[in-house]
Amino acid sequence: MTQTTSGKTNAGNFFEDFSVGQIITHATPRTVSSGDQALYTALYGSRFAVQSATSFARAIGYPQSPVDDMLVFHIVFGKTVADISLNAIANLGYADCRFLKAVYPGDTLNTVSEVIGVKQNSNGKTGVVYVRSTGKNQKGEIVLQYTRWVMVRKRDNDSPAPETQLPDLPESVEATALGDACPTIESGAFDTALSGSAHRWGDYKSGEKIDHVDGMTVEESDHMLATRLYQNTAKVHFNQHTEGQGRFGHRLIYGGHVISLARALSFNGLGNAFHIAAINGGRHIAPLFAGDTVYAWSQILDHQSIAGRNDVGALRIRTIATKDHACNDFPDNKHQAAILELDYWVIMPK
Repeated sequence: MTQTTSGKTNAGNFFEDFSVGQIITHATPRTVSSGDQALYTALYGSRFAVQSATSFARAIGYPQSPVDDMLVFHIVFGKTVADISLNAIANLGYADCRFLKAVYPGDTLNTVSEVIGVKQNSNGKTGVVYVRSTGKNQKGEIVLQYTRWVMVRKRDNDSPAPETQLPDLPESVEATALGDACPTIESGAFDTALSGSAHRWGDYKSGEKIDHVDGMTVEESDHMLATRLYQNTAKVHFNQHTEGQGRFGHRLIYGGHVISLARALSFNGLGNAFHIAAINGGRHIAPLFAGDTVYAWSQILDHQSIAGRNDVGALRIRTIATKDHACNDFPDNKHQAAILELDYWVIMPK
């Protein structure tokens, strides 16, 4: 007997299914719990005090410990995968990402995306789709907004190429737009002994390079558990039956996993960078697989005061992550071991 599909399952969108101006409301809303935060800490070992201790957070002016910024990013991002990148080959980059409101355990997040660009690749088999995704809480308040672009397979290689439309993306988020997700803090109450670093905003200078020293080896269980935590269903991360026969012969580790590893490693040298305010741009230079060890180093690109804020300042940072290569020689983004380049703003106490 021949079996047929009922049309009730979702095979995901292919490149031909996207058009500029298209609005996509993503399933499934997700209520974030303290359990999610604990599991995130278990996966990456992040040690930033504001996200680790409610007593510390309250002492400086938060109502309680906020959810880690990158956990918010991953949950909002994960909502988009089934509609945007289920049939993706690779997530290529990010831009104009702003964290606009703190998220706390008990908040519910949902995501809507708008297609803002399409471009078919010269091979005629794939195309690049640009989307702007917006994450909101249960009150309808925007907590996160970002743009990403992803390479997606075509359903039919003979289908005609759409007109190329590329979005105009800013080089960086302006410093004047920072600080919204960080309440006014009592910087005098920011206990640097408890935070693990004596260095505040004024101690960093543009051009300074910081080797974060530590490395972290990734296991299959780590990235599989993380990707499930974010409800990210991309085939390239989950299905060894299909991906084992593909280009790499292995499941790819989700690029956001690498970002979170680099962020956690950056504590050693940037321990008081308690809040990511914006991501200016980022790209995954090479794939990461289970068994690889991730290292990272950072360079201070800019050092800015925030208008109207005497409690905190902003640092613009470029972080390079590598695999199986310690970063004491500060390898650049063209080094054979480089896997990630991330340009972002952090908030630090003055």
